[in-house]
Formats: sequence, C-alpha cells, structure tokens
Amino acid sequence: MPAARTAVRRRGKPPALGLCVQYAHAAAGLPVRSTLRRWTGAALERDAAVTLRFVGAREGRMLNARWRGQDHATNVLTFVYDDAVPLAGDIVLCVPVLRREASARGKPARAHCAHLVVHGMLHLQGYEHDTDAGAAAMEAREAAILRGLGYPDPYARA
Repeated sequence: MPAARTAVRRRGKPPALGLCVQYAHAAAGLPVRSTLRRWTGAALERDAAVTLRFVGAREGRMLNARWRGQDHATNVLTFVYDDAVPLAGDIVLCVPVLRREASARGKPARAHCAHLVVHGMLHLQGYEHDTDAGAAAMEAREAAILRGLGYPDPYARA
C-alpha cells in the first residue's frame, strides 16, 4: 500500500486540491476545468497542488524521451515534484495519443480522458503498476473511482 494512503486528513475534511489546467494543445472537445477538478478530486487521497497539462504529439514525445528514454509520445506522464504535504506535481496528457487510443478501443474520448486523469492522479500519490500486486491494486482503485464518476471499468474484458 502506498505511503500516500496513510496520510492523515485534516480533521475529517476532504483533502485540499490546488488545480491548474493548461491547454497547450487545441482545447476543442477537451473537458473543461470544472470536470477536470471533479475527476482529480475523486482520485485525491491527500492535499495536493496539481498542474494538469494537455499537450500535442511533439511535446509529448519530447517529455517521454527526456524523462523516460522512450522516443514516442505516450498517453499520460506524471511528475512528482514534492512528496511532502501538500503533494506537488504535474500530470501531462498527450491529446493525439489519448484520442487515438480511445478510438482504437471503441470508447468515448471523454471516458478515456477520465481514466488517464485518475491514473495520473494515483501515480502522483505513489501508486505503481510495475508488479502484479501493484497493478491489481491500482487497477481496482481506478475502476472504483471511475465507477463513482459514472464511467465503466476500463479494464473489463468485453
């Protein structure tokens, strides 16, 4: 279980969220700030200051190459800058990859975007999927959050 899950909430209050949204790629069809706040808040387990940035393929590829050594754009990247309280970090979503994946999977882009935002938020808070146990825990948490937001389990087999 990630250390983030053991963080104490402020006297029973929900965690505080500072959210900055950046549209570095054309925003047509992308969720508005209030929707993104709802999605990030649903996955929030501790106080955090988060920047959610939507980028194009060029920036997505550059960031993935620089920080992960992979020369292609990926759907979501998470950067943790400070693991203290409040937690601080960025979540970068590559719009062309997000849309291509949604289309290939036959699901609405909005549902896939919600999934990637939740996925990024969980990474920000210490969840990982590099072991079978970690993947199972993270996927179960994602599915529960998305169900609460009205979206189907992204891992359900058709």
